[in-house]
Amino acid sequence: MVVGALQLLGQAPVDALIDLPFALPTAVAGITLSALYAQNGWIGSLLAPYGVKVAFTPLGILVALTFIGLPFVVRTIQPILQDLSPEFEEAAATLGARRWQTFRHVILPALLPAILTGFALAFARAVGEYGSVIFIAGNVPMVSEITPLLIITRLDQFDIAGATAIAAVMLVVSFILLFLINGLQHWTARRSSYLSGEDSV
Repeated sequence: MVVGALQLLGQAPVDALIDLPFALPTAVAGITLSALYAQNGWIGSLLAPYGVKVAFTPLGILVALTFIGLPFVVRTIQPILQDLSPEFEEAAATLGARRWQTFRHVILPALLPAILTGFALAFARAVGEYGSVIFIAGNVPMVSEITPLLIITRLDQFDIAGATAIAAVMLVVSFILLFLINGLQHWTARRSSYLSGEDSV
């Protein structure tokens, strides 16, 4: 009982950190990330001697989008991992499978639909993300501009057609990606049900 309580106490801060992007206003997240990863920031100053620049670069955009998308992936995969029985891994080890083989042939197929779903949710959130990216991106022309800013710029210039064109392209890209992910999920579900049917026979 004491061990269970300690595990819960240790898990609570991790859960809070994972869910932080849900509760944190996007503008606050963007300002915080840009301050941390700037050349004189806590993390940026550690990376600067190695020539790694994060803030105001495409890498900064990747960091911001990873920060706001990670909770979707983690919360989608977490219940699958909790329900995954260790008996499958033990059976694979009994049959002589190495750890990498066990992960590739036993764990990954079970996680693949959840990974794809989490990625789709994270991507859908990232496509229209503005507040957390705008500050760390720096909006350097042709280097770290983001699509929402381009749309807003076109609207400020009363270029409704240009803003609509950019939005339409992003909509088509999002639809194609989600369509592919749904197709992969459907194929994975059919494959797993087919294999389980084979095993039962």
